[in-house]
Amino acid sequence: MAQPKLFEPIRIGDTTLANRIVIAPMCQYSAQDGEMNDWHLIHLGHLALSGAALLTIEATAVKPEGRITYGDVGLYNDATEAAMKRVLDGIRRWSDMPISVQLAHAGRKASCEVPWKGGAQLPPDHANGWQTEAPSAVAFLDSDNDPVALDADGLARIRDCFAEAARRADRLGLDAVQIHAAHGYLLHEFLSPISNRRDDEYGGSLENRMRFPLEIFDAVRAAFPSQKPVTVRVSGTDWVDGGWDGEQTVAFARALEARGCSAIHVSSGGTSPAQKIPVGPNYQVPLARQVKQAVSMPVVAVGLITEAEQAEAIVSTGDADMIAVARAVLYDPRWPWHVAAALGGQVKAPPQYLRSQPRQYSHLFLTD
Repeated sequence: MAQPKLFEPIRIGDTTLANRIVIAPMCQYSAQDGEMNDWHLIHLGHLALSGAALLTIEATAVKPEGRITYGDVGLYNDATEAAMKRVLDGIRRWSDMPISVQLAHAGRKASCEVPWKGGAQLPPDHANGWQTEAPSAVAFLDSDNDPVALDADGLARIRDCFAEAARRADRLGLDAVQIHAAHGYLLHEFLSPISNRRDDEYGGSLENRMRFPLEIFDAVRAAFPSQKPVTVRVSGTDWVDGGWDGEQTVAFARALEARGCSAIHVSSGGTSPAQKIPVGPNYQVPLARQVKQAVSMPVVAVGLITEAEQAEAIVSTGDADMIAVARAVLYDPRWPWHVAAALGGQVKAPPQYLRSQPRQYSHLFLTD
């Protein structure tokens, strides 16, 4: 049987990945003061044994006010760096899977309760809340506290925070950095005319709305070693008339590629509660395809990709170069194993688990 496309290696910048399956960042809302703990070691540790090509740490705030919730992971001081190092050291003792971190700022969608306690935004005077900041003083929900519109000094501070977080990521030996410019968080808020109402050089035209996210990319790219990939996650559309859309995403992707972006991960939505998302299998794949047709860098598709043949079709037909899984791999932490078995591919498994290989899949596990 021919090797399935999904299990062929792929090069991202100067890094070669073993296959085309990426574990997407998934917030756990379980940190304390931005610091990782044993939950993150357990969560990420078992995913690092999954056979995927790349593991991405959840949205990691570059400053405390950039956290979605008080339980978010951060990488903004020595304590958060040390906590992440402890988790990474534990994982690397047993897995050589490349690990990336998603650097993020939640913008006007910050200062929220954790999802299992309702997820509502907490006011600045709440014990677990703070004042949010955004491109414009426009709240996400009418019931939310109005964010403070960032001035020039505020923008400069955030640029510096992204760059410093990238330097910390390199000190930790992380293999790649992903910049979060999706899901209605700060950088997406600058991109979308729904949330960006500025009348200076950072608002109005598409060129102006892309300016700050591109400045962030340049700052991170300059701070992170040139041989390591810097990628970007975007929302391909707001799913709202008059909002961010596919054509603007293509323009942004081309600008990123010209600056040395290593790959782009295409998700969608998050900027407006008025979004109307046609959720279903492959619902975001056309957004990835539109970008794939416009750029040369690798494109990652994501969103309700749950079946082996579905994932193989996305990469084998050229809709995207890679696929990302999130909820599917939470439900089934060995999802890449099962997909490889179904397609006739091979995955790396830890030696402690080699004897679990089913007899009918006698060539499933790669051995050194």
